[in-house]
Amino acid sequence: MSSDNKTPGSRDFRIPNRRQLLIGTAALGAAAMLPRSAWAQAFPTSAVNTTGLAVTDTEVTVGILHSVTGTMAISETGSVQAEKLAIKQINAAGGVLGRQIKFIQEDGASDWPTFAEKAKKLLVKDKCASVMGCWTSASRKAVLPVFEQYNGMLYYPTFYEGLEQSKNVIYTGQEATQQIIAGLDWVVKEKGAKSFYLLGSDYIWPRTSNKIARKHIENFLKLKVVGEEYFPLGHTQFNSVINKLKLTKPDVIYAIIVGGSNVAFYKQLKAAGIDLTKQTLVTISVTEDEILGIGGENIVGAYACMKYFQSLDNPNNKAFVSEFKKMWGAETVIGDVTQAAYLGPWLWKLTVEKAGSFDVDKVAAASPGIEFKGAPEGYVRIHENHHLWSKTRVGLARLDGQYDVVYETADLMEPNPFPKGYQ
Repeated sequence: MSSDNKTPGSRDFRIPNRRQLLIGTAALGAAAMLPRSAWAQAFPTSAVNTTGLAVTDTEVTVGILHSVTGTMAISETGSVQAEKLAIKQINAAGGVLGRQIKFIQEDGASDWPTFAEKAKKLLVKDKCASVMGCWTSASRKAVLPVFEQYNGMLYYPTFYEGLEQSKNVIYTGQEATQQIIAGLDWVVKEKGAKSFYLLGSDYIWPRTSNKIARKHIENFLKLKVVGEEYFPLGHTQFNSVINKLKLTKPDVIYAIIVGGSNVAFYKQLKAAGIDLTKQTLVTISVTEDEILGIGGENIVGAYACMKYFQSLDNPNNKAFVSEFKKMWGAETVIGDVTQAAYLGPWLWKLTVEKAGSFDVDKVAAASPGIEFKGAPEGYVRIHENHHLWSKTRVGLARLDGQYDVVYETADLMEPNPFPKGYQ
């Protein structure tokens, strides 16, 4: 790695080398080794914090806002773990502008008004310089007016439906063209699929995602949707829709069920005799985190379209998986959103150091073009629309709860949150 990649303000930073730091981060640049007094002189608090954020000469405070209770805890706990690992690594590598990151964690409790309330606390009372948080689109939509009103910066890690762009959000997951549309194109080409049954949990992300999926299937691919149904969050009785699947015999079950409901759905599918090694099912919501609860034997043979799988074979990911398990236990697993959550603190650090300031307006302006070559998924870059350039991948669920990557795009896909013809 060149020295240019290690100086304050650099756009690129690689995950540190395990031999050199306790938690395995790369060799520090000379600037990162400066004593804190030197950092304070180079980046005085009065200059890097002009808007009253929680920044001192030695610390900067950020927020972590996810559900660690309720039906979404099965999905969001990994995000919290990943963000804490990234913060630990960044602090070991010298922090951000010479300041150690302190975090305040709040529980959204799988309740959207609670997310909005906690977001306001983190911004107004705690004056967090940034917040890593949310999972569902419902929670993001609940907090977005808060971040825009109080001018906070949210790093949002979940793949989502797109159709949104904000100065106050960096979207580190994929939007619809990178996941929904790309995944449907793959299954039609690979499996010759002609009919689809759309399933989802009953809130904005699954409904909007399936609206996009239906338009792509019917208007662009000229194929058939033979059914579409939604279920409340936490729903556990799927026998009725499973009977409809048996009757309609779709070529593809397209499933966007989230949280704990996945456990019941996939177990009941198997109990009803639907063999996913023979019946094609594509999901955009089941990561390795959910499979830990579902059980690999209940979902083996299903396909998932995402940008990251724990099984990715590259040096960045091997180091990340090793350090994640070292911090959180050998039995933990890492899914797409967990990895995208890990990117948040790193991208924020890089942007702050490019901007030479913690001020949100300056961070927002400096975000386009920020590169992170140490990302476990591989190289990523922030687009002008505040989404990430990233690859699309398809994984095949294994018995052991991991995915085999069976397809990936050759190049990074440009994010396009407002595709024509899908709104």
